[in-house]
Amino acid sequence: MNTTQTLEQMQQLRLAGMYHSYRSQLELPMDQQLEGHDLIAQLVQSEQLHRGNEKTSYYLKLARLRLPATAQQVQCSANRNLSKPQLATLLEGRYLQDGENILITGSTGCGKSFLACALGHQACLLGYKTVYLNMNRLIEKISLSKLDGTYIKMLNHMERQSLIILDDFGLQPLTPDVRITLLQLLEDRYGKKSIIITSQLPVSKWYEYIAEPTLADAILDRMTANAHRIELKGESLRRKKS
Repeated sequence: MNTTQTLEQMQQLRLAGMYHSYRSQLELPMDQQLEGHDLIAQLVQSEQLHRGNEKTSYYLKLARLRLPATAQQVQCSANRNLSKPQLATLLEGRYLQDGENILITGSTGCGKSFLACALGHQACLLGYKTVYLNMNRLIEKISLSKLDGTYIKMLNHMERQSLIILDDFGLQPLTPDVRITLLQLLEDRYGKKSIIITSQLPVSKWYEYIAEPTLADAILDRMTANAHRIELKGESLRRKKS
């Protein structure tokens, strides 16, 4: 079998990583081409890397992160009340393994959504399914699913996500349906999967915001237990940028 046939078979089998790696080898002078076990090892590694990149791209597409933020772009400083060691710990992804939540609070424009999206991007890189929703979008999804009979399907879809990002918690009044759904999401995920919540309201005001004592107790108990809390400070990054 000649090299052309081998390349064609790799394409037919959708071994894109191997295909490009093998082509690169064939373009080298004969005395620089790998042989035997070394060649096989490189082809397998190239295919594994390619599939990992494809998986990451797919997860990022499904996540629909609001901002194209990466960990390298997050600004850490004492003024922002966010340290590099603190961010590095979160980027390792241990909170995802342990099913812990992250609560990010701070005034408007301080970078809450950017930090949440950067953590979501990192979660995708680590191989965790992620979904981003601001509270307006979540409220819409709940209302529509109640109308068209897909509410349980929506809950099951959310439950399968390793990480849910809920942005702008506290801006919209909560209806009874939203409170119940929020409690169900937290109950399904408690101790198993993570939620990142951003809010302009400090955590101490969330009980008042939920506005239904029994549900507020249940929601906050599951939301805040063993949660990582980040209270961002400093001037508005939007104003600073402009």
